[in-house]
Amino acid sequence: MQEGAKVCLMSPEQLRKKFPWMNTEGVALASYGLENEGWFDPWCLLQGLRRKVQSMGVLFCHGEVTRFVSSSNHMETAIGEKVTLKRIHEVHVKVDHSQEYQPVECAIVVNAAGAWSGRIAELAGIGKGPSGTLQGTKLPVEPRKRYVYLWHCPQGPGLEAPLVADPSGAYFRREGLGNNYLGGCSPAEVSSVGSGCRGEDRDRVSLSSQASLAGPVLVLMSRSPLALTWGLLPPSTTYQADRLKRPARPGSDVCPGQRKPCPHLCPQEEEPDPGNLEVDHDFFQEKVWPHLAQRVPAFETLKVRRAWAGYYDYNTFDQNGVVGPHPLVVNMYFATGFSGHGLQQAPAVGRAVAEMMLEGHFQTINLSPFLFSRFYLGEKAQEHCII
Repeated sequence: MQEGAKVCLMSPEQLRKKFPWMNTEGVALASYGLENEGWFDPWCLLQGLRRKVQSMGVLFCHGEVTRFVSSSNHMETAIGEKVTLKRIHEVHVKVDHSQEYQPVECAIVVNAAGAWSGRIAELAGIGKGPSGTLQGTKLPVEPRKRYVYLWHCPQGPGLEAPLVADPSGAYFRREGLGNNYLGGCSPAEVSSVGSGCRGEDRDRVSLSSQASLAGPVLVLMSRSPLALTWGLLPPSTTYQADRLKRPARPGSDVCPGQRKPCPHLCPQEEEPDPGNLEVDHDFFQEKVWPHLAQRVPAFETLKVRRAWAGYYDYNTFDQNGVVGPHPLVVNMYFATGFSGHGLQQAPAVGRAVAEMMLEGHFQTINLSPFLFSRFYLGEKAQEHCII
């Protein structure tokens, strides 16, 4: 709000009055976007941008990067650490449906390979050095599979329903005018806990667990879109209330070695296999539907009509983007690791990378906290309640 966003904070009573279809049990506060919010079709936007740059002379070459040809210079830092500076001169691209590769000369390489940008960085030698050194610091970006489900609920929220994000990680929004809804939930992360919790563990737990330190949980609401592209159609499945497994109450887990509830203990990781794009329908029934029905009782009965899967370019370090040059491979720039928010942030990131390449520094927005060097320095650009 300090930056001019039109957002209001709502009490549970205000929330019930504005959205009577919502169960506000356990809610402490809600954040609601009032204007300049909306959603867009990621694929259509991508194609629009693609056609525009093609009209400006950009050429697209479809293929797989197999090799970088680079030169090296060896130097020693002020603290006596030996490092190797590299400059890429040529990229080998294996053309689709061919065993041949096309050598492409270049002055600058932008690594915007999404979920596979970590592999591209390795091909350039990034992370192939002694552990604990800048040269041995990897780009921590990998593919993570995420599901999106579309369901029909005749008694569901009306046209006034915003995108709703629950602290459980579940989210939904309306899709069109026919009482269809689109949503999902990200798998839980691992949080290792020893023979009892330490005070500093509180800084590492999920938003719902932080809220449960004082008892209630938080519901955040806006009309923001999800930047995901997908494709796979399963058969329709009807979900009835008698099949519903209610989610555990916040803070109901118990600390190892202690006989009291532990709000710091997070569920074990449930990451699906990224080796394919098959949809897990049990994930909806067991991990998504219970939280939806808890927040919106009308969702106790619904029918899943479609579902699909796609990849996040997931930054395992802090789930935020990597923007700007690599400190040692001096002509490789990054625009990756956005962990599901890439298309939302793409216009700003595109300008920032262009400014860095042309001017040598960020101008419009200072994105220095998102430089690659933070992985070596251990400086996280942490954000909570990411969906």
